[in-house]
Amino acid sequence: MNNITNVAKMILATGLLTLMAACNAGSDGGAAEEPSLAGANIGGTFTLTNQDGGKTSEQQFKGQYRIIYFGYSYCPDVCPVDLANIMLGLKQAEKANPALIQKIQPIFISVDPGRDTPAVLKQYVSAFHPRLIGLTGSAEEIAAVAEKYLIIYDIRKDEGSSEYLVDHSRQAYLFGPEGEPLALLPYDGTAQDVADEITRWVR
Repeated sequence: MNNITNVAKMILATGLLTLMAACNAGSDGGAAEEPSLAGANIGGTFTLTNQDGGKTSEQQFKGQYRIIYFGYSYCPDVCPVDLANIMLGLKQAEKANPALIQKIQPIFISVDPGRDTPAVLKQYVSAFHPRLIGLTGSAEEIAAVAEKYLIIYDIRKDEGSSEYLVDHSRQAYLFGPEGEPLALLPYDGTAQDVADEITRWVR
């Protein structure tokens, strides 16, 4: 896949920067804690097709925190487990602090635009959270967004088969009100771990 090597290098660099930030946190004894992804070059503009068939731009979420996860509805195991955990964590955070309902927008971006039509996404995202937005687009649009968000994915089609799997990164991002990257949510932890990380950074 084009740009996989470059994207992989960016992810590695981001990981090293995150590690350095963690090592430096609080070293002067008085500095305020910073989110692990603060200053990272992750994210950017996009206009994609939402689950209702209309267009959605990242500018529509200005002023809101955003949880963004890339996956696909035909994923047999990883995506539904991750999404269920992340969205359950969001629900727990919202239950503890109802004001968060107005502050956070969860977003699911498909890396399988060939099968994830708006109608398919609408049914899929409704199973996880009532406010989860599903986004799809052309193959070119998805590739451009994935590169901006440091997501690697690869469609694995076997010759002679109409079914296929999509290998993809599993980052669950939390972005700030201006679209700035804040932290990775612990999708592989407990729902409470996710809730704790959300409430740690959402003001």
